[in-house]
Amino acid sequence: MNTDKLSNRLATVAKYVPNGARLADIGSDHAYLPCFLAKNEAILFAIAGEVVEGPFKSAVGNVQSEGLSEIVSVRFGNGLEVIEVGEVDCITIAGMGGALIANILENGKEKLQTVRRLILQPNISAASIRKWLIEHQWELIAEEILEEDGKIYEVLVAENGDTFKPYKNTQLELGLLVGPFLLNKKDEAFKKKWHLEMENWKRIYSQLEGAATTEETELKKQELLEKIKMVEEALGDEDSERS
Repeated sequence: MNTDKLSNRLATVAKYVPNGARLADIGSDHAYLPCFLAKNEAILFAIAGEVVEGPFKSAVGNVQSEGLSEIVSVRFGNGLEVIEVGEVDCITIAGMGGALIANILENGKEKLQTVRRLILQPNISAASIRKWLIEHQWELIAEEILEEDGKIYEVLVAENGDTFKPYKNTQLELGLLVGPFLLNKKDEAFKKKWHLEMENWKRIYSQLEGAATTEETELKKQELLEKIKMVEEALGDEDSERS
C-alpha cells in the first residue's frame, strides 16, 4: 500500500469521501488516504491527524515527497483536537477499535458543527459507533463489510438525519450489533464474521459453566445466550447447537 494504491480497506473508505470535500483523516498513519485522494483531485483540502510520533513523521515525509503540502496539512495531536470548528466537512477515522472511535467523536463533538459526513472503519466493536451515532443525531446511511489479509473490517458512513431510519425494519438491538445494512445483505464476510463471533461466545459460555456460580457469571451467561440466539436467528442458524 502507498499513496498510489490503497488497501481494499482504505479504498472502501475513500470511495465514500464526497468529491471536493474538505477532509480530516484522524489517525492518518502514513497519510496514504489523504495523499491518494489529493493526487486524484478528489478533495479540496485535507488534514492528516496523528498522535504517534513515528507515523506522524512518516506522514510529513510522504506529503512532502509527493509535493502535496499545499493540499494536505499534517498535524500532531490527539483525535479531533487537530482541527478547528468549520475547517472540514468530512471526517474519516480508520483502523481503530469502535469504542476508541466513539470516544474520539465524543471528546471532539464540538468540532462536528460543520461536518456533513463521517466515514468510520472500526477493527472491532462497530456497535459502539452505531450507538454513539444514534445518541448524537447522526444517521447511518451506508455500511460495508470486507475481508482482507484474513481480517474482517466494517465501514460505516453517517450524515445528520433520521437516526432511527436504518433500524425501522429490524430489531434495534440486533441492528446495533451487526449493522442494519449489513444484515440486509448478509454477504459471505458478514456470515463468516458472525459465525466466528458466535463460536467465541459459546467458548466463553462453556468456561463460565465451569466457573463458580455468582450473580455476575449468571448475568454474563444470560447475556451470551441472548446474543447467540439473536444472531443465530438473524443468520438462519436456528438449528445450530449451543455449547
